[in-house]
Amino acid sequence: MPHYTPPPHYYTAYIDEAGDPGISRVRPLDKVGGTEWLVIGGVLIEATREPEPANWVRSMLDDAGLQHTPVLHFRELADWRKPTICQHLARRPVVLFAMLSNKKNMRGHTNPRAAAKGNPLTPRQWFYNYCLRLILERITDFCLSHSLKHYGAPRHVKVIFSERGGHSYSHNAAYHELLKVQSRAGTTVLQKRTIKSEVVDRRLLEAVPHEMDPGLQLADIVASSFYQAIDILPPTHWNPDNAKLLKPRIATEAGFYRDYGVIFQPTPYSVAKLKPKQKLIFEFYDFDGRDF
Repeated sequence: MPHYTPPPHYYTAYIDEAGDPGISRVRPLDKVGGTEWLVIGGVLIEATREPEPANWVRSMLDDAGLQHTPVLHFRELADWRKPTICQHLARRPVVLFAMLSNKKNMRGHTNPRAAAKGNPLTPRQWFYNYCLRLILERITDFCLSHSLKHYGAPRHVKVIFSERGGHSYSHNAAYHELLKVQSRAGTTVLQKRTIKSEVVDRRLLEAVPHEMDPGLQLADIVASSFYQAIDILPPTHWNPDNAKLLKPRIATEAGFYRDYGVIFQPTPYSVAKLKPKQKLIFEFYDFDGRDF
């Protein structure tokens, strides 16, 4: 039936995360708890290129000396192989986004507004949704601007999530459908940015296992390299160099990476109480170190 046929899409966005969205207990405030950071990585390509990530990933693995490895898991790679992978990605026709959320200020946080409305989502789910919204606001803004410039009208983006245990992707779809309605009505609680409803359609939201889609493996490169750039707690081996290698493909707004291709929460930034090593990647991507 035509009603169920999704509109054609001109862009494809792949979304993956590193860290976890748990906020009941958070390291290093708690000796045992969720990760200090949740990082969401996004890779945007034109839809006509959807067949290409499979060849890109295969080429990356081959050049990294992993000819017999079928699936790319960036975190599991030896450190000396990671620069090769990031350099490969930085040469591809992609646009990259990274959302970095320091969770210390969210420890034990509840959402009275969501609870009052009978929201079925758990705290970790709505926190993940909030962070996901931040990156989708930028991705959809880029798609809208690009499509108006190149096609003279809005063109849709298909969003593919890496399917992980503990996330309700049906709830995610409903949540973002609500945000679209709020955006049209001007009732979104946070007004600075909104998901651009002109380029989003619920029928173009999918969740796919990481190993089944090479595009998601590209998003894993972004999420994991930025996670390694800001997480200084064991077992992470802190290293900002790989995230820096992605700079040629990180999205910009008016020539700046800050708060567009690279997003940092919470605000004000000083609330995060970052250590000196954690500030370096932000300063590399246009953030003013005095704000920390």
